[in-house]
Order: sequence, then structure tokens, then C-alpha cells
Amino acid sequence: MTLEEVVGCDNTDKKMQTVNQALEELLVTAQRQDCLTAGVYESAKLMNVDPDSVVLCLLATDAEDEDDIALQIHFTLIQAFCCDNDINIVRVSGMQRLEQLLGVNEEDDSSTNTNKEPRDFHCILITNPHTGSWKSKALQEVANYCENCRSQNQWIPYLSLQER
Repeated sequence: MTLEEVVGCDNTDKKMQTVNQALEELLVTAQRQDCLTAGVYESAKLMNVDPDSVVLCLLATDAEDEDDIALQIHFTLIQAFCCDNDINIVRVSGMQRLEQLLGVNEEDDSSTNTNKEPRDFHCILITNPHTGSWKSKALQEVANYCENCRSQNQWIPYLSLQER
């Protein structure tokens, strides 16, 4: 292995950590600002009504979801729609980390939430409200990562979120 390869590998690992941290920060910020939509069906409805407001689409799975044919078909359709509408897409693993980050909404009360199903984090959309564009450094970092991946012919970038 050459020096360039060693340094390049180290920089790649640091870059991936930076992008993972930016993504986590972006998710938490978007949820606080009510700019996050979670769920395959909820996301599809939003993209049908207002696709111009969507700035990022996350498609999340873990190993046990890989055999879910219906979910994979939904992902294929969502990916095609995002590509047609110039929406950045990132494939993510680490469903438990997503649940840790996004968990329960503040409005949800455990006494009133007893009959509700758990939130679906397989598809998450980050939106940019029309009232004013919030430019976050984290959003720019993730968008740059998507652009760099596309320039290397990796059309759907992949990130792995680690539990903490």
C-alpha cells in the first residue's frame, strides 16, 4: 500500500464520520423545525402534493428488511421520482439509530399513544419550507456528499448510522 492510499483511506473514514454526524444533526434539526416527514406512505403523499419542497430523501433499511419485496418496490418508485425531480437520495442502514434520533415527538404523550403503531422510518423526507429557506451547514454537507458520490457514478449514496 502506498502512502497516498493510506492517507486517502484515513481521509475517507474521517469524511464518512463527518457526513454521518451532519446527517444526524440535520435529522434532529429538521424534526425540531417541523421539516421532516417519516413513513413511506406519508412521504409519497408529500412528494405528490409538493415535490419542490423536498431537499433530501433517506431510504433506510437493515438486513432484515432486504427481503421485504413490497418495501423494495416502494423504494424503487421513490428513487425514480426523486431522480426525476432532482431530489438528493441517501440509502441508510441503522434503523435503531434513527429511532434513537427521531424517537417520539414531543406532542406524543405515552398515555394517548398506547394504541398507535411505531413510526415508520423506512423513508424520511427533509423539506425546505416555502416561507424561508433554512440553509444549514449539515444539509450542505450531505448535499455535497451526494454530489461527490454521483460524480463517482455512485447514483444512490450509502451511509451507515451507528448506535451510541
